[in-house]
Amino acid sequence: MNTFDRHLLREWLLILALLLVALGGIIVAQICFDDLRNMLEAGAHLGEVARYIALTLPQFIPFILPLALLISLLYTLNQLHRANEFTAMRVAGAGFLRLMLPVWLFGLLTCGLYWWLNATVVPWSVVQSRAMDNQLEFQKEARSLASDTVGAKYNVAFDEPLAKRIWFFNRFSEANQHGYGVMVAQLDGQRQMVTQLFAAEAWRRPGGGWEFQRGRLLQFSDSGANESNAPFARKVMADYNEDPNLMLLTDQRARDLSLFELRRVMDYFAVQNPAKGVPFAVRYYSILADTLAPLIAIAIAIPFAVTGVRVNPAVGVGKAMGLYILYYVLTILAQALAAQDTVTPELAAWLPNLGMIAVAAWFFARMR
Repeated sequence: MNTFDRHLLREWLLILALLLVALGGIIVAQICFDDLRNMLEAGAHLGEVARYIALTLPQFIPFILPLALLISLLYTLNQLHRANEFTAMRVAGAGFLRLMLPVWLFGLLTCGLYWWLNATVVPWSVVQSRAMDNQLEFQKEARSLASDTVGAKYNVAFDEPLAKRIWFFNRFSEANQHGYGVMVAQLDGQRQMVTQLFAAEAWRRPGGGWEFQRGRLLQFSDSGANESNAPFARKVMADYNEDPNLMLLTDQRARDLSLFELRRVMDYFAVQNPAKGVPFAVRYYSILADTLAPLIAIAIAIPFAVTGVRVNPAVGVGKAMGLYILYYVLTILAQALAAQDTVTPELAAWLPNLGMIAVAAWFFARMR
């Protein structure tokens, strides 16, 4: 690294750090605005509030990092260009690509950081913050509701095609992992009902299988006639291994799930209902494709920051920000096309990134 490289990185990283702190403060304020009141009503103390904010904050880093890169680089390069530092370096024989080499190398390192955040930190943050939020909500509900209705999800349905079983719960309590008002239908290869189990209560046993209480088991013939109707006080079905957590995940919004949870839901819907799994697949591949977001931010910033110095710098900043907004608009449109089965989820995830790379390359080609 020469003197200019160190000068460029020092000026840029200082602005980047200040922006990250400022944007992080805005995110903390937003988290408090959204959740602080509910947490205090649930009886959370100051330490729990601080822990919740610390657990939730990493989820927003992938959103604010490219924006901070874009704004900080626009500001820094524009200031250097207006001070004619680029002109002086080029007169001294340094090519523009060499001058921007530290920026691109830092961008590549940031892509690695971005991948690590999306693949490891953010999934952990999503799961841990949701668990803490649920725990506080359960504590709040426990003060006014019966134990079997704390954290209840109503009308939970789940179709497991590999095991040929259909589940339905009138109510499933996340707090105690018990289902109430349970029906399980066992099907044959032609999706005809073989048995139908009704129970007042059911839960998954730690050692495997499900335990049902206070119910009855109906058996049907090949013609569909009811052959038996046997009541029971307690019944253990050791070969029932469906995961209640997966049952609940399938009813969640794709944007609320971590990378690992998206993968689980995708694998489930790939067998059960591929069309319903499209939003989860698009979200999953979008997280992976967003690894290029730091480089896209850099590629957008450079052409506008180092050209047009004679005009108001806000013009270049505005154009660059407009392109970055366009990137997210294209992302939404691509997701809509995938939902309509016009393009595959993988293509929907990568199209906005590739499109913005092409736009940035066109602006680079026009640079003088």
